[in-house]
Amino acid sequence: MVMTHSAIGAIGARKNSRHLGLALLVIATAQLMVVLDVTVVNVALPRIQAALGFSGSGLEWVVNAYALAFGGLLLLGGRAGDLLGRRRMFVVGLLVFSAASLAGGLATSQAWLLAARAVQGAGAAIVAPAALALIATTFPPGPPRNRAMGVYAAMSVAGAAAGLIAGGLLVTYASWRWVLFVNVPIGIAVALAAPAVLPGDARRPGRFDLPGAITGTVGVAALVYGLSSAATSPDGTSHWGDGTVVAALTAAVVLLAAFAVIETRSPHALLPVRLLRSRDRLGANLIMLGVGTAVFGVFFFVTLFVQEVWGYSALRTGVAFLPLTAAMLAASGAATTLVPRIGARPLLLAGGAASAGGLYWLSRMTEHGTYAGELLGPTLLTGIGLGLLIVPLQLIALARVAEADSGVAASLLNVGRQVGGSIGLAVLGTVAWTVVAGSARGARGEASAAVYRHALAVGFDRAFLVAAAIAVLTLVVAITTIRLRRADLSGG
Repeated sequence: MVMTHSAIGAIGARKNSRHLGLALLVIATAQLMVVLDVTVVNVALPRIQAALGFSGSGLEWVVNAYALAFGGLLLLGGRAGDLLGRRRMFVVGLLVFSAASLAGGLATSQAWLLAARAVQGAGAAIVAPAALALIATTFPPGPPRNRAMGVYAAMSVAGAAAGLIAGGLLVTYASWRWVLFVNVPIGIAVALAAPAVLPGDARRPGRFDLPGAITGTVGVAALVYGLSSAATSPDGTSHWGDGTVVAALTAAVVLLAAFAVIETRSPHALLPVRLLRSRDRLGANLIMLGVGTAVFGVFFFVTLFVQEVWGYSALRTGVAFLPLTAAMLAASGAATTLVPRIGARPLLLAGGAASAGGLYWLSRMTEHGTYAGELLGPTLLTGIGLGLLIVPLQLIALARVAEADSGVAASLLNVGRQVGGSIGLAVLGTVAWTVVAGSARGARGEASAAVYRHALAVGFDRAFLVAAAIAVLTLVVAITTIRLRRADLSGG
């Protein structure tokens, strides 16, 4: 039997399609695991506090240790993938993440758990940029890459909600330790599968920019720490003037300014300046700051609102986010299909407008409202807006980037999301708790529980209003900076 060239080509296409499908499954699972770990621990914090004796302020470090290492090491992790091989670093990052998860689950002291969480963050900082860069280098431009970006975006947004639900289930029916143990078999399985389904890439000539690595890593970590610590406390106490906060933010400014100077002069720059000469790429990274603010703010303040004001359980809270997640997934899928037809700019404008509208709608919630009456509609609209934004932002950030720079370009986008989230929680938290404290003081004489619930509703609503204003700013950035043609995103 003689096979025609077309038949041989069809078989090859099917094999290639299966290979790309497995590659995408591995990349998407890794991304889901990394993002899920940002929120899965939140639900377990009360149990962790009881088991290991954390103070209220010390407990924050269970979250912050991960966030600091993740955000601070992203640029270094992305460059390591570019120089040492993305698949190799992807596997290394997964193994580090899995080992740290196992260690954290076995923790018997506060220092042990915090160290494990920091190492988890370091593993995530290696995995996240490698995963996004592997999509750019594995999938050909056009529909295959667009679909892969859509799935990656879906995992990025689904992970946060999945973390709340998984955390609620694991804490309720197992133990707080399982919110960490659950990563171990998944991470090892993905690490073992990666060499079989992901293309290898050789080491590239070049040296690590050590001065840039030190100033950039410590500068971003100081910025995230300062912003995380600055937010006004629930009792209305402002921390923006605290010595540690001022020192951290001052150090961040000095170190990041030094980093900028070093990068313009270094022949082996950690962040090549050429990546920021594109107005479109610069705009995409600025918009991602706003997206980080919206995503972190919505998950944080809606979680507090439904638990503290409406009295939801942890598990019910996780389930309440399912419509938001579904809306983001559907919008991401739609964006994947629409990008090659209409380009990125219309999607960014529609997504920015929808996000701003949804966040403004959230600011109208009251302590007497219901899920169907006051939360379902605005979370659906916000989810649609954010879903429309993420896929085109990823495509723009990696469009026309040389393969040698794809890791650092991917890490820059992730840094924007992480720093945006830190900025958002610091600014929105300050607004919320300042208003809460003022409202509670100004309403004496009534039942204290009812007064406090009303104060919380007013404060959180004000935070959502500020988030809506930030979303409007991202819309302005999209209007003024994004000019990329459809052909640049569709392989044409």
